[in-house]
Amino acid sequence: MSGYTRHPASYKDPSGFVFQVNGKIYRQVNKVYAENYDHFIGSGLYEVLTGKHYLLSHTEIKDNITSGEEWYITLLPEQLSFTSYPYEWCFEQMKDAALLTLEIVKIAVGKGMILKDATPFNIQFNKGKPVFIDTLSFEKYDASLPWIAYRQFCETFLFPLWLAHYHKTGFQHLLGVYPGGIPVEIAAKLLPGKSGLNPGVWLHVRLQNKLNKSKVSNKTTHSFTKNKLLNLVSHLESIIQKLDNSNKTNWSNYYTENINSPEYLHEKEKIILDLLSKARGNKALDLGANDGQFSLLAAEKGYDVVATDNDEQCINNFYKKIKKLNIAAILPLCIDITNPSPASGFDNRERAAFSERIQPDIVMALALIHHLVIGKNIPLSMVAEYLSRLAPQLIIEFVPKEDEKTQLLLQNKKDIYTEYSKEGFESCFGLYFNFNTAKQVGDTGRFIYMMNKK
Repeated sequence: MSGYTRHPASYKDPSGFVFQVNGKIYRQVNKVYAENYDHFIGSGLYEVLTGKHYLLSHTEIKDNITSGEEWYITLLPEQLSFTSYPYEWCFEQMKDAALLTLEIVKIAVGKGMILKDATPFNIQFNKGKPVFIDTLSFEKYDASLPWIAYRQFCETFLFPLWLAHYHKTGFQHLLGVYPGGIPVEIAAKLLPGKSGLNPGVWLHVRLQNKLNKSKVSNKTTHSFTKNKLLNLVSHLESIIQKLDNSNKTNWSNYYTENINSPEYLHEKEKIILDLLSKARGNKALDLGANDGQFSLLAAEKGYDVVATDNDEQCINNFYKKIKKLNIAAILPLCIDITNPSPASGFDNRERAAFSERIQPDIVMALALIHHLVIGKNIPLSMVAEYLSRLAPQLIIEFVPKEDEKTQLLLQNKKDIYTEYSKEGFESCFGLYFNFNTAKQVGDTGRFIYMMNKK
């Protein structure tokens, strides 16, 4: 096997790297990490973590695929269908990822190891739950030393969660600006004054920031102990478990407090189920998923679904719902398709853009187009062209100007949307798609289309 491609984000750790061959992801373990890797396997830590589904499992391969002199062993991890990033997660996803990281630290210490880094980029969501993916993050534990990844954990997990908790808002844009974590001096400025009454904030933010400003090392010269580490981890767990950013938004109760009749929703569900039955493939993308009502229908039909919405509270509520129902086939993400996650990192190659990562077999865009065209002033022709690059198959709902929801968007706006009509819609989308079906939803003026890309 030859012709491998090294992942552009896998360059920081001399312990090994991730590469791809023939569409499969591999991880090379280098000789410098051999002692730690052997302890990781021999101690039973790998078996415990994979048994609990906390760590992505792998198969050992004895072939030196890359032909490198530093090679020790090759790992073939369980393959993920989609990669998401922390700035696309909702609050509860970040919270679960943080708690998983801390739980892994406790288990690892019991096996004589510790996490040398603690970033959410080491977590992916697989089958509805967070899973740790970086096998080379473990190293032998020295009880006399403090946790080297403590500050990173605070900046990448704790501070974003605290800011979202106190301000009742999302952290996604902040993590887009600070993908390596929110610096302690920034967190200290952004946290509200009332947070100063919280002993945890004083300890993990104010004191840490004070030490940072005074140029005093955060590394204590006193002997650390295993009990001190476990107390620190337990303290962080107790803080994070209590955090919450629940806050009602304009769209977080769209289908429970809306002006559409139950008959409309029932009829719409029937149409969507019928169209999903006729579609091909197994990967679905639900754009503007809101509370996930139709993502659930796609999952019922056997699709693996990525459900996106720009309203963090909608995604947060939906994530809590599928977690409670133990639904493994849906990944909710905070994505604004008018400003989706771009390519980023060094040379813009470490993290691929959302549109490059997502490769659906079918896209659903239900009750969305009027928000893009009238709410965001994106020409209908541009929306059609964009969806043609994203969707081999498309289930899309057209909401006319006369609809009450569209009229809400037109309030206090001049109606400049001359091409926004059923005829204009069909003309724009007909340039890129063949129409299979067009069904009116009950006695409304709304139509649901199923299309195939030309």
